Amino acid sequence: MGKAGSVFRCTDCGAEQPKWGGRCEACGAWNTLVEEPVGRSGGRADRKRAVPSGTPPVRLSAVGAAGFERWQTGLREFDFVLGGGIVPGSVVLVGGEPGIGKSTLLLQCAARLEQAGVPTLYVSGEEAPDQIRLRAERLTVDAGAVHVLGETRLEAITYHAHALGARVVFVDSIQTTYTDELEGAPGNVGQVRECAARLMRFAKEAGPAVLLVGHVTKGGGIAGPKTLEHIVDTVLYFEGESTLDHRILRAVKNRFGSVDEIGVFAMTGAGLEPVADPAAAFLAGRSTGVSGSAVTALMEGTRPLLVEIQALAAKTGFGTPQRVATGLDHRRLAVLLAVLERRGGLPFGERDVFVNVTGGVRLIEPSTDLAVVAALVSSVHDRPLPADAVFLGEVGLGGEIRPVSAVERRLGEAARQGFRRVFLSARSRVSLPGLDLVGMDGIGDLARRLAA
Repeated sequence: MGKAGSVFRCTDCGAEQPKWGGRCEACGAWNTLVEEPVGRSGGRADRKRAVPSGTPPVRLSAVGAAGFERWQTGLREFDFVLGGGIVPGSVVLVGGEPGIGKSTLLLQCAARLEQAGVPTLYVSGEEAPDQIRLRAERLTVDAGAVHVLGETRLEAITYHAHALGARVVFVDSIQTTYTDELEGAPGNVGQVRECAARLMRFAKEAGPAVLLVGHVTKGGGIAGPKTLEHIVDTVLYFEGESTLDHRILRAVKNRFGSVDEIGVFAMTGAGLEPVADPAAAFLAGRSTGVSGSAVTALMEGTRPLLVEIQALAAKTGFGTPQRVATGLDHRRLAVLLAVLERRGGLPFGERDVFVNVTGGVRLIEPSTDLAVVAALVSSVHDRPLPADAVFLGEVGLGGEIRPVSAVERRLGEAARQGFRRVFLSARSRVSLPGLDLVGMDGIGDLARRLAA
């Protein structure tokens, strides 16, 4: 049992329970209940005395349809992911691994907004102002006009933002922010949820946009209650391997733009630079004439990207063959290997299989199945695939090749990058001048064509 004046709240769904239990009664998750003290002014008695809002309800037809202005940051990829720029009064949550570049990206945005005449306030609870200045001196953009504040108390943050007249407020990070009206250390479930909710109200009532930095857990999700992602308007994840130069900014929620859009940045000594041609960036350094390499076109939001898939099948030196996949779900790889062995007659029981997606890209959609299969077939026969070929198609359990969506945009990007041959499902009803479309019914057709 908890102490008097405390409740237990689920970190996954936010449900409240009077006592601890191993399993949340609302969502069924295990070991997610965390003790949370009840605030001095946030109890049930205060909620009963809450004053109703003075704004009466109106019909939707009476609401003005005037458009809103977006603030351009000057970072083309960042504006693209947001849907065209920062929306006034919106709250954006940016999450990512430590050291991935979240603070650097937002400091660059603040500097460019100040140059464009948009007052900004950069609040850091993790770095002192002199540390922020040292980081700003490495950037190509001049950040000297940005107002910085080393503060973690929410009441002080909103006071200084209002007094300064800031139109965009950057809070780094939400896990270090706390409010005096709740007990408990910064970063606990209650503090994170309450601070995010109050910053949301501050943005909607006062008008500034608020950009929050969020820490991530070992599982890759943003730390804190799941309701944190429901409160904000936009959720962005900053991804990338520390050993690679490319960083990917992905929108997983956006009330003012498309979901699953990505922006590609290059990490340099002078900060993050938007990549001018993301579709070609992931093919840079590709070597032709090598077996086990296939190119596919995947859709990231509304943007088609070409990526290289590399496969290596070698005779195993152990009793149990290895299955290693980087950028591809290992369960999907197991399915494709089973289909190739049963429907294509290729033995993988005595071969180690390694599959890698270059550039740190993750393959999620099934339209890339055909490229993985082609790379595996090429590696087994040690025969290079055509250098100007792209592979598009979903592979079923029967070995059939199925059509994919948005094929016209994928083919258009492939033609722009210089590819002239496309292997795809025979049921795809599409044609594009300048491209040789090779239709196939199953993976047997693919093996015969590649062996010819």
